[in-house]
Amino acid sequence: MVKSNRIEKQRGFACIIFILATVAFCGCNGGIEKPWTLTATLVAGGFTSPTSLAVPPDGSGRLFVTEQTGAVKIIDPSGAVLSEPFIDISGSLAQLAQSYDESGLLGMAFDPAFNQNGRFYLFYTAPPGSETPDGYHSTIRISEFTVAAGSQDRADGSSEIVLLEVPNPQSNHNGGQLAFGPDGYLYIGIGDGGNANDVGPGHTETIGNAQDLTNLLGKILRLDVSEPGKAVTPETNPFASDPSARPEIYAYGLRNPWRFSFDRGGTNQLFCGDVGQNLFEEISIVTPGGNYGWNIREGFSCFNPENATDPPDTCESTGYLGEPLIDPILAYPHPNGDAEIAGRSVTGGYVYRGTALPQLSESYVFGDWATSFSQPSGFVLVAEQTADETWSVATASLHDTLGRDLRLFLLSFGEDESGEIYLLTSRSLGPSGPAGEVYKITGALKNNP
Repeated sequence: MVKSNRIEKQRGFACIIFILATVAFCGCNGGIEKPWTLTATLVAGGFTSPTSLAVPPDGSGRLFVTEQTGAVKIIDPSGAVLSEPFIDISGSLAQLAQSYDESGLLGMAFDPAFNQNGRFYLFYTAPPGSETPDGYHSTIRISEFTVAAGSQDRADGSSEIVLLEVPNPQSNHNGGQLAFGPDGYLYIGIGDGGNANDVGPGHTETIGNAQDLTNLLGKILRLDVSEPGKAVTPETNPFASDPSARPEIYAYGLRNPWRFSFDRGGTNQLFCGDVGQNLFEEISIVTPGGNYGWNIREGFSCFNPENATDPPDTCESTGYLGEPLIDPILAYPHPNGDAEIAGRSVTGGYVYRGTALPQLSESYVFGDWATSFSQPSGFVLVAEQTADETWSVATASLHDTLGRDLRLFLLSFGEDESGEIYLLTSRSLGPSGPAGEVYKITGALKNNP
C-alpha cells in the first residue's frame, strides 16, 4: 500500500466558501430576486415516480419515461401519453416500499443504432438471485431488450438478455444512469451499495466499496454492447489490463451518482451529480480512471466514516494506491445555517446545447431533489464556467406558464434530440400514485447578467 499525502480540512472549506460567495446575491427567500428565472411548461402528467427520460435517435419526437414501479410510458409529439406502456417489467423488480424507496426501474438508454437494430437497455433492481449473498437487498441488473416486430411503440418483453448483474447490499444508493457516450460505449452509474458512510454489511472493510477496485459498487462503468446480447470490456478502459481491478470500471470513488450526462458540445465532458452524506452535495467532471474521493472526502471536505457530521482536520489527498483524489467542480451544503444554496440530494442535469433559450447556452443546468423529506421543495441550479475556468452556480426561480412557483420533488432531468431540457418531478415522496409530471424548460431569463 502506498502511503498518501494529507489534505487539510480548512482547504476544503475554503473552496466551498469561494463557491458559495459567487452566489451570495441569490437569496432563497421570496423577497430576494434570484439570478435566473426559468419557465417550465407541463408536457404530460399521471406518472408514478418518473425516474428517467430516454429519447430514441430516430427523429420521431417521442419521449420515453421510466416509472420507478416498472413501466416505460411513451409521450408522443403532441404531448399525449400512449395508453399502453412501451414495456412493463414490474414483475421483475425487487419489492418497493410505497412510502419511500430508491430502488426500482431507474434508467434507460437507446442503442445509437436503434433505427437498425431496435435495441434498448434498462437499469433496474431485481430480487436477490442464487449468486446474491445472504442478507442482500437486491441485484442491480442491466438488460438488453428489443422492440416488438411491427411496432416501434411496443417492446418485446420476452427479448430480455441480462448483460450485467451486481449484488446490492442495501436498498439505497443504487445509482441508475445509463447513457451512451460519444465513443459509442454504454456508461453505467452504480452507487456504493447503500447504508451510510460506505460501511457495514456488504461494504469492503477499511476502505469501503467506492475505493475498492475489485468491486463494481460506487463506480461508473463502461461497456461495449455493439454485438447483440453481449457486453464486453473495451480495451481502452483504464483498468482493462490491470489484473487487480475490475476491467469494467471507468471511474470510481462515488457515493451515489444520481444522473450523469455527456456535453454534446465542446470536448464532450462527462458531468456527474454525486449525492452526499450529511454535509455536502457535489458535481464532478469525470475522466477515465479518476478517483472522486468517497469515502475519504465529501465534496471538498474531509470525511469521517465514524462521524459523518464532524469532518476531521486532515485527510488523505490520495487513494489507498497513491492515486490523486479529484475535486468536484462545485459543491453546496445541506440545510444547516444561512447558506444561500442548500439541498439534500443533488440531481445531475445537462449542459444546455439547445437553440430555444440562448441565455442558457453552455450553462450546466442541474438541481436538487428537495430541501426536506416532508415537503416537495426541489429546485433548479444553473452553473457557468468563468474566465479562469472555475465554476459559479446560482439558484433559479422556477415557474409554470401562469407564473406560479413550482414546488415539486425534482427526480431527474432529460434532454431531447434538439438539446432542450426536461424536468421529471413528483408531488409524492414515494413511488405510489399518479403524482409524477414531466415539464420542459421553455423560458430562461438571467436577471443579473
